[in-house]
Amino acid sequence: MSDIPYTDGLEPRSHSSGESLAAVEASMGEAASATSAENDARTSLWNYPATYTLIGINIAVYAVMFGYGPIPALLRSHALGSVLTAPFDIPVLERFGATGSYLIQQGQWWRLITGTFVHVTLLHILLNMWCLWNLGLFGEPLLGKRGLIAVYLLTGTAGMLLSYTLTLYSGEPGIVAGASGSVFGIAGILIVLLSNRKLSVPWNELKKLRQQVIFFAVVNLVLGVAPKLVALGSSQFSAMMPRIDNSAHLGGFLSGLALGLPLFPKMTTGRSSYRRRQRITYAVSALLLCLYAYALATFVRPIN
Repeated sequence: MSDIPYTDGLEPRSHSSGESLAAVEASMGEAASATSAENDARTSLWNYPATYTLIGINIAVYAVMFGYGPIPALLRSHALGSVLTAPFDIPVLERFGATGSYLIQQGQWWRLITGTFVHVTLLHILLNMWCLWNLGLFGEPLLGKRGLIAVYLLTGTAGMLLSYTLTLYSGEPGIVAGASGSVFGIAGILIVLLSNRKLSVPWNELKKLRQQVIFFAVVNLVLGVAPKLVALGSSQFSAMMPRIDNSAHLGGFLSGLALGLPLFPKMTTGRSSYRRRQRITYAVSALLLCLYAYALATFVRPIN
């Protein structure tokens, strides 16, 4: 209980070009109303509303939590070195919707969703929002506004569910919070969608974009394992590092890959066909997650 699992992120490398994103968007009819490729490439609120909405919700939740956290006291005592990594207390995280395995067992399943908007430290939210912003600029042209939000929620919930499942079998209760499962989910679906050679973008450009996303995913998975490896060599140093729940990373990433597979063949068949496939895919995915959660609640008993 003293260690709070949460997921960090490392930003992907910079986008190769705004024109690439505009071209991908145009290939699926997303840029029909745009005045120019240059306008589409801008990273303003109006061009990427879903990305900034998700970031805004995360920041708003953290802002409300801020007064209940350790940072105000640290600032008053001039302990600036601890501001980035000072965590919220567990009761505060629980109050604002973090995913606690013992709370889910009491029927609070809504925490699987709300936990994706709660962050443990200032560094935690800064890293995750930076990653979400970068991947949102890749993903929103390919997925659309509603699609990006749906992928965020579905893959974030899938990551939380995998973490909860492993907690049931390990018998170790804990608190899980953070948007990284969703961030990994967006990365996963982008890896699939950016593999489509039929998009009206040069393959070399698509390959560069995909390589950046793969680089992001691999580095973050390695970072998830790093604290455990460090713990083997230096218990003192590992105590300073956050405990990262890599199962939430993995669950989000795998679910993102799975969501991309049925969308892949419809990407260049017209906007209406693609959107229809999206709606079906997301609805079926939500149903499967509900059935899986029901099976956990009905047939699986936690190890005491």
